[in-house]
Amino acid sequence: MKTTWCNRRTALITAAGTLAAPALLPVRAAASETDAEVPAFAPYRRLKLGAFTVTPLLAGARALNDPHGTFGVNVSDEEFAAVSAAAFLPTERSMNFFTPVLVETGAETVLFDTGLGPEGIRAALKAAGKTPEDVTLVIITHMHGDHLGGLMAGGQPTFPNARYVTGQVEYDHWAAAGNEGFDTKVRPLTFDFVEDGASPVPGITAVFAPGHTPGHMAYRLESEGKALMLTADTANHYVWSVGQPDWEVRFDMDKPTAAETRKRILGQIAEEKIPFIGYHMPFPAVGYLVAEGPGFRFVPASYQLDL
Repeated sequence: MKTTWCNRRTALITAAGTLAAPALLPVRAAASETDAEVPAFAPYRRLKLGAFTVTPLLAGARALNDPHGTFGVNVSDEEFAAVSAAAFLPTERSMNFFTPVLVETGAETVLFDTGLGPEGIRAALKAAGKTPEDVTLVIITHMHGDHLGGLMAGGQPTFPNARYVTGQVEYDHWAAAGNEGFDTKVRPLTFDFVEDGASPVPGITAVFAPGHTPGHMAYRLESEGKALMLTADTANHYVWSVGQPDWEVRFDMDKPTAAETRKRILGQIAEEKIPFIGYHMPFPAVGYLVAEGPGFRFVPASYQLDL
């Protein structure tokens, strides 16, 4: 379906180097319930995609108890254990990563999502040699708290020089939901809206990917004949979602639609043999997909995007 970029602004204001730091670093306790544990030295990974510079930013990481209570909630304990054992994964705990992505196009410095709180994204940007003031556009893929939490700090915008973009369907859903995170972090800001197939800036295209939330968006990056997909929360684990797209995820609001979206978008990535970045994949969250069994095998990127 061909759509167009919406240029209107809707003001809803209710109040006045190339190598990353090591990926496994000690973390300190969270400052509050809205902040993930923040690495002492927030890692980043700088990649090249044509003329674009793409930098995954580890804004935090958090251990999850009882992962079967979140992933594969529609399968038996025995099946979950067997799939986990085949991937050498424990079933008692898992690690969740929060990875916003900075994209420098030459004309814009675009940040996709912001982590759970301002502290984590600020630390990650600093580690990468950037500041919140450098960001010219913030794109929110969907309105869950671990994606919008870094938008505001102490009642003030974390990214003072940025414009803000999200999907109209997503914004409208949460605007009517009575959600505290939305009301305190999103509503005070002025957002432009993007629809499926539209480009907020050249080389970045919105891809409607509903199910996790009603208006969840993925984004396709293209530069000089190179392409990469930002899948956000289309799939939230490299084995239990990517490898098993029909497994239901507790946080998916429309579980059947989320499964269909996973199969569609992950299938496109595998068919095109392009890299993708998933918000909750093991940091630096970059990989390729091979169709295998009921789903896809995640192949972590190595040096392909350094050449």
